[in-house]
Amino acid sequence: MIRISGIKLSPDTDFSDPVRLASSAAGVDKKQILSARLSRRSVDARGRNLCFVCSFELEVRDEQSFIGDCKKAKVESFEPYRMPEPRVHPSRAGERVLVVGGGPAGLFAALFLARAGVDVTLVERGESVENRSATVQRFFESGLLDTSSNVQFGEGGAGTFSDGKLSTGIKSPLCRTVLEELVKAGAPEEILYLAKPHVGTDRLPGVVRNIRKQIIEFGGRVLFSTRLSGITVSDMRLTQVELTDKNGSFCEKYDRVILATGHSARDTFEMLLSAGVPMSSKPFAVGVRIEHPRELIDRGRYGVFAGHPALGSADYKLVSHGRGVRSAYTFCMCPGGVVVPAASEAEMTVTNGMSRFARDGENSNSALLVGVTQRDFGSEHPLAGMNFQRRLERAAYKAGGGGYAAPVQLVGDLVKGRPSKRLGSVRPTYARGVTLSSVQSYLPDDVCDALRFAVTDLSRQIRGFDFPDALLTGAETRSSSPVTIPRDEQLMSPVKGLYPCGEGAGHAGGIVSAAVDGIRVAFSVMGNGERG
Repeated sequence: MIRISGIKLSPDTDFSDPVRLASSAAGVDKKQILSARLSRRSVDARGRNLCFVCSFELEVRDEQSFIGDCKKAKVESFEPYRMPEPRVHPSRAGERVLVVGGGPAGLFAALFLARAGVDVTLVERGESVENRSATVQRFFESGLLDTSSNVQFGEGGAGTFSDGKLSTGIKSPLCRTVLEELVKAGAPEEILYLAKPHVGTDRLPGVVRNIRKQIIEFGGRVLFSTRLSGITVSDMRLTQVELTDKNGSFCEKYDRVILATGHSARDTFEMLLSAGVPMSSKPFAVGVRIEHPRELIDRGRYGVFAGHPALGSADYKLVSHGRGVRSAYTFCMCPGGVVVPAASEAEMTVTNGMSRFARDGENSNSALLVGVTQRDFGSEHPLAGMNFQRRLERAAYKAGGGGYAAPVQLVGDLVKGRPSKRLGSVRPTYARGVTLSSVQSYLPDDVCDALRFAVTDLSRQIRGFDFPDALLTGAETRSSSPVTIPRDEQLMSPVKGLYPCGEGAGHAGGIVSAAVDGIRVAFSVMGNGERG
């Protein structure tokens, strides 16, 4: 295979004939090309001319001749990654496997295990994605929180109610496998080539449902409203699990258990620790959701090209290296999206961001976060970080006045060090309503100082980022897991038979990396070693 890259094309380009585009870009006769596909497309809005920057992957008649003839583009030969068929090692034949958690890690682990013919059961404490969507909407409208099925818990995981962002910093070839599986399940084909792909909250439920259907068609079981409530460990080996559903608790034996609970399964972390599973607290980040008018961010990012139909809503990923204060950074940016209530425990206020596929909402928002460590937690206990999260969420609930309303402060008031007394021109999108307050009412002083510096500092990267009427809604505390559950080269916990997996166990971050980790763990459980 041949890859040509760095090709600049007009945003009005017709991509329906990739062979023609590739031959023109490479400056070679199109008869040399057997097939071509667009493999990457990003936007360059710098300078005076807006353009797409593209890469194509080609099958050609004679690679050496093609490379020699190609004078107008960067060209290289490569061997495409071919995902091996999942097969169970004979020594593992007949084993029963339990997958705990129906987020990206658990879904992809269960999918590949079922495809290989493994006797696999996936349990998810929340509801199916169809019922979960209705439950979440009811919470948004009424404040009636279901602590088992919400923005954090339920089929699809926390990412189902975000933006469905598929960008990742990991380099595993399995990333492509994940994207291809998502497309097969109904995700838009453009995720295979966009530099910053996303699915959107409105389309993700259908994709997740189709993956579940595949698991069942391959012979797997999927149980909802069922959680892991206990494990029995003897001589550092998992011997039995306790599951709890709506009818009560029951015990079952599984040969191997994949622990893909997600980052908010706090009762599960407490249970595992009491059962003797090693774990430790780890650094993470806390802060707020910052919300601007979408058009302001578009202008700040694209300048005169803002509003061009080829661009869509602008995103950003920014870092402020604090001078005399802690660094801050943006995370999980949702162009044209809304700030959502994301609590999973009673009387705690948590925020997240969510965008539909079109990303056409009035505002754009992002988490604005500051790193925290054991020094902030006040203890070296394995669950100190988790309990630190809880303290902030309770304080935010109190500052919001109850009912899962969120405390909000204007950026201009944060900079001037005063609580907000009125809203400005930016209308809050948070569904449970907001209460004028200050970030100091629920976040540590060091974190507030870093946020105050960052909003001004980041305006040097995006003009208008320090817009005085922009909103800071809190608390944002679930950026990543507060614990790490260690594992060995076979991806197994020191407790034999237990496989910590995905974001909740501290081994991934985001939809794609969690799904990749699920595939790797599935191969290890099958006895074929990890892949990717």
